[in-house]
Amino acid sequence: MEAPAPRSPAESGSVQIVVTSPEQMRELGRRLAKLLRAGDLVMLSGELGAGKTTLTRGLGEGLGVRGAVTSPTFVIARVHPSLGDGPPLVHVDAYRLSGGLDEMEDLDLDVSLPDSVVVVEWGEGKVEELTEDRLQVVIHRAVGDTTDEVRQMTVTGLGERWAEADLSVLAA
Repeated sequence: MEAPAPRSPAESGSVQIVVTSPEQMRELGRRLAKLLRAGDLVMLSGELGAGKTTLTRGLGEGLGVRGAVTSPTFVIARVHPSLGDGPPLVHVDAYRLSGGLDEMEDLDLDVSLPDSVVVVEWGEGKVEELTEDRLQVVIHRAVGDTTDEVRQMTVTGLGERWAEADLSVLAA
């Protein structure tokens, strides 16, 4: 694991992670779920096929939610209630949405956020106004005609919520 980069005032911490298989991506999601609580916003960025939904599938497993976590591309958002006493998972795919938070207003994410873990794929420029406290996950993969499963990931905690969080446990 590389040492975290220096922090800006808005950046609470950052960790670099290399993932080499879909199962490792799901396991990372399960580890990340242990850090999350109701009110957390996770923004996922990366090329098509980078592993955003696979990571979210692991999050769902780690949070113990009901239902198969699949890409909500055509329904935009899915709510997965908790099977226990944890928070529900709200999984949003903003790929088809061109506007900012105004266009997403119909999803009532501001209402869901305090009681849920909200994960937004393709959320950059669309959901940042929901909260200053969020995790930003950027997934890079080789593009083009390749079967390369290697993903270079950067997980960055933003805001007070993540100021004391030890994101290095994700790279374990």
